[in-house]
Amino acid sequence: MSVDGQLVVVSGASGSGKTSVAYRLLEDARFARAVTATTRAPRPGERAGIDYEFVPEAQFRARWAADGFLAPAEVYGDLYGTPRDNVERIRSAGRHCLLVIDVQGVEDLRNRGVQALYVFVDAPSFEELERRLRGRGDEAPDRIEARLAAARSELDKKDLFDRILVNDDVERAATELASWIGVENLRSQGSA
Repeated sequence: MSVDGQLVVVSGASGSGKTSVAYRLLEDARFARAVTATTRAPRPGERAGIDYEFVPEAQFRARWAADGFLAPAEVYGDLYGTPRDNVERIRSAGRHCLLVIDVQGVEDLRNRGVQALYVFVDAPSFEELERRLRGRGDEAPDRIEARLAAARSELDKKDLFDRILVNDDVERAATELASWIGVENLRSQGSA
């Protein structure tokens, strides 16, 4: 009988590097990411079913009504949610399941009593966070300003989290997070 993996909820402001840290962990076969569903359009390079499930709004709302998501939410005008069955499939296979969600979703999970390790990924400074957001080059200035305003309020909600992880270096941050759940010697796919 396999031991269920741990649910690890990773959050932080846009530009904190939470997705980069998660992708580094996912290079280790002991981790898997529950693919989140969204109604937003794919960004350049994103792949359906791997980065996100891109679904029409009507389909998303129907699944939401059937309680098919963990922490469904509207964020910046788009809908997001993690399908419950994705999470359970990963954990029952003995792998640690990463959920990369926004702070609003963390509040919802906490209110529902979902047991997990909640990790807030933070940039070394607000100035660095802003530099990262502007450096993406994939959003209009008004959307960047909205993300910066949201980041200010999200930073005030760090008390929702079990751990704060400063992402000044992706490799270091991923190694630290892995050690918090008992995974030592973080490795890449194909390494022993």
